[in-house]
Amino acid sequence: MSHSTQGRIMSRVSSRRHRRFSASSGPAGRGVRLHAVTAVLAVALVAALVPGAAEACACGCDIFDLGATNAFPNSSESGWSAWLRYDFMNQNKNRVGSSYAPASTNGDKAIRTSFYTLGAQYMFNADWGVMAEMPIFQRAFTSTGDGTAYPAGSTFTSNLTALGDTMVQGVYSGFSADHSTGLTFGLKLPTGNYTGPYVPANPRLGTTGGLAYDRDTLPGTGSTDLLIGGYHVGFLTRDMKLSYFTQARYDVAFLERAGATGTYRPGNELDAAAGLQYNLGAHGPFQNIAPLMQILASYRDPDSGTAASPNSGFRRWLIGPGVAISFRKFTLYANVEIPIVDHVFTDVPASGNYGQLVPSAIWQVQLGYNF
Repeated sequence: MSHSTQGRIMSRVSSRRHRRFSASSGPAGRGVRLHAVTAVLAVALVAALVPGAAEACACGCDIFDLGATNAFPNSSESGWSAWLRYDFMNQNKNRVGSSYAPASTNGDKAIRTSFYTLGAQYMFNADWGVMAEMPIFQRAFTSTGDGTAYPAGSTFTSNLTALGDTMVQGVYSGFSADHSTGLTFGLKLPTGNYTGPYVPANPRLGTTGGLAYDRDTLPGTGSTDLLIGGYHVGFLTRDMKLSYFTQARYDVAFLERAGATGTYRPGNELDAAAGLQYNLGAHGPFQNIAPLMQILASYRDPDSGTAASPNSGFRRWLIGPGVAISFRKFTLYANVEIPIVDHVFTDVPASGNYGQLVPSAIWQVQLGYNF
């Protein structure tokens, strides 16, 4: 969902709170306050539990579509909002369990990925809405050849730009009069590339031909996933400058597609986020500037199937400082998510190839527009 997703809910919450705290305030004053609150809180959930952008990352990839931008109805008067998000992740550290491990134990060496995600949301009325996101992956995968796609023992880098899995979700926020609590539900669709580029045989190099990517390193999982979650937002101060948000979502694959290397089912995943945001108000040409801090948690079961890697699955906690800046109908959001607890599930050392590649940080910037 977008950085402009929480505004409509917070508009109703703030309106109700404002009437309760300051019954004598006039419509003009209330309108200014509501505009300030909704413009900033429109970005209150960065990366809201959207696995389509990162779920297929190999070797312990973080689910960065979780948190401050993506779970709530938008603040657009027309009901329409759209956004473009950029995420960057460099998985270049090998990890076994809760500790870093020598790079020599893992045949995969690095996965550098830029994610470009286009999203849109429409609210049919005060209670119901729908949203969709479509990611594009630009990935450089560095690994060790096995004699099929690349010579055995050689280090190669394969570049791939491809569509990822599209996410479509419904939103219902009619549980309370202030619309501060809601339910999200939908599907992750198998639109992403789950086969990868095929490298033909090269007798000169002694290769027999094969796929450069494993299933868990591809942009798409090949599966259709059920997504179900919920959220709650509110204010902690009478002046409505300090707000909070909580969110959780469960992702389970129920239809899988086999590929050239065998069957594959991504592990079930539970994600959650909680955060605080403080509205600093107008500064210069900007209607609102708001720093925020969020805590994100993810638990993913190991993948399964004949093409699945035993080095998959994780439990992880991240901290994510960020800032939202509103200008007219635009909202710019930026944050960084840093792992503070990172435990990955790995194969036994006897296999000769174990560990998962993890990033030191995940960088994100998003530009949203309310029509």
